[in-house]
Amino acid sequence: MELLSVIRRWHYRDRIPIREIERRTGLSRNTIRKYLRSNTVEVKFKVPERPSRLDPFADRLSDWLRVEAGKGRKGRRTVLQIHADLVALGYDGSYARVAAFVRRWQARRETAQRTTGRGVFVPLAFQPGEAFQFDWSEDWATVGGKRIKLQAAHTKLSHSRAFVIRAYKLQTHEMLFDALAEAFRVLGGVPRRGIFDNMRTAVDRVGTGKVRQVNARFAAMASHYLFEATFCNPASGWEKGQVEKNVQDARRQIWQGMPPFADLPALNAWLEARCIERW
Repeated sequence: MELLSVIRRWHYRDRIPIREIERRTGLSRNTIRKYLRSNTVEVKFKVPERPSRLDPFADRLSDWLRVEAGKGRKGRRTVLQIHADLVALGYDGSYARVAAFVRRWQARRETAQRTTGRGVFVPLAFQPGEAFQFDWSEDWATVGGKRIKLQAAHTKLSHSRAFVIRAYKLQTHEMLFDALAEAFRVLGGVPRRGIFDNMRTAVDRVGTGKVRQVNARFAAMASHYLFEATFCNPASGWEKGQVEKNVQDARRQIWQGMPPFADLPALNAWLEARCIERW
């Protein structure tokens, strides 16, 4: 999935020729064109033309391998153990078929790492359109005659410092995706990178350094909008300090003295207007 996201960004956003993408990734031009023509934002396991006993277990096996890749070397299951676990689920094929699948999966992952690994830090100086920062906060407002706690989504451009705040009842995938879609609408475009903390809706597991097991739904969303997701080091809030400060400033300048609202759409319309005023 990471490699497909990179190919989409290079082709649709950066206008890099397919010949150059071929050189960078080692994939054939036909494969690259097939990915781009498929009009999908995530790679699906391709069932081979010749049926295999492993086909019904391919998606589950891919999920297992993603989990194992995020573990330390000594904590990973061997291919022999994975084959035994598949047999327990009803797989009656050979060990060699499973081993071949694992080799292909690992080769694709290594290719993706070569093309996406770009440093181990988050820069703190930004060019126009280069990056945005995102964070959640908890704040209170009177909605429908009741004082309720809300989850506020803050999206801030790293160069111009323009920002958008939207309020929700929960921090779910749907709320996160809606917050980003609305922020891109108000801000007039999508920057090249997004800087996030390791929130559960984006990261399934934090590995060593910058290694992250990214949530599949979040990765598909980033691939759709053609931005590269960058995740802060744990307990390193300064790496997205602009939006962290925005949370504190918004509590003093926007949330305090806020009037009551009939519903959340009315509150979000008011928040959008207040944010634009402060640009």
